[in-house]
Amino acid sequence: MRVLLYVATNFAIMLVLWGVIQVLGLDQALTQRGFQVGPMFAMCAIFGMGGSFISLLISKWMAKRATGARVIEQPKSDAEAWLVQTVARQAQSAGIGMPEVAIFPSDSPNAFATGASRDKALVAVSEGLLRGMKRDEIEVVLGHEVSHVANGDMVTLTLIQGVLNTFVFFLARVIGYAVDQFVFRGQSNRGGGGIGYFVVVLFAQIVLGILASTIVMWFSRRREFRADAGGAQLGSRDGMIAALGSLKALSEGQSEPLPDQIKAFGINDRSGFSRLFMSHPPLDERIDALRRGAGA
Repeated sequence: MRVLLYVATNFAIMLVLWGVIQVLGLDQALTQRGFQVGPMFAMCAIFGMGGSFISLLISKWMAKRATGARVIEQPKSDAEAWLVQTVARQAQSAGIGMPEVAIFPSDSPNAFATGASRDKALVAVSEGLLRGMKRDEIEVVLGHEVSHVANGDMVTLTLIQGVLNTFVFFLARVIGYAVDQFVFRGQSNRGGGGIGYFVVVLFAQIVLGILASTIVMWFSRRREFRADAGGAQLGSRDGMIAALGSLKALSEGQSEPLPDQIKAFGINDRSGFSRLFMSHPPLDERIDALRRGAGA
């Protein structure tokens, strides 16, 4: 039901924005000049939303390939058995299906969750996290990742990215057409696109894509606070604070971030980019939020 609600909400947003285009008369103005607004918008929606959903559907496969994660089919040690049992208990408490549990080779302390649905997810931790943190700290880290799954963060971010992709594709082509027509006086109105059109579309798509990524990253940072609160509920608030403190200490000097495809669902982001492009808030802010009882 939650997934259907998210889908309906995002399609409603697209319909509202399409209605704004019509009310402003932009569709008629562009159509009169040979730019097929309706078909172009539909095509951008198909590619924008479709690409995001394909990425979601293959997210577990991509994550395993990108990190070299090994799914624990049969525990080979007490540590692996404990990991599986802990995730199983937390998944039951959170009301989701049992995720696959995996370990990936990395000296950097990290963890992530991904998957196409709440009942078919993957929770993975790094070897560095297992070596460097105590079990009670690892437990709340796992709770953080299970909370990502229970909150539907993978689907939510996919839908947001899909809508933004649609408008990046569409607006880039509108801008390219306008510049081609009024500046370069191209041939778009004759069924093709001048060189100016293609150059401007490429440039506009890059710029708009960067702006869109800041929106996705802002939303991702908000979801991190909520996942921290979920980890505190599945474990304890003091345990979550201690785990983030240990993570901060262990992360100093580490330079091995998660791959771009999954870093939004990890526990730690060592991106080094400016705040606008960070998928995670600074650890100090997350600790302060937990101390204040925030995170919603």
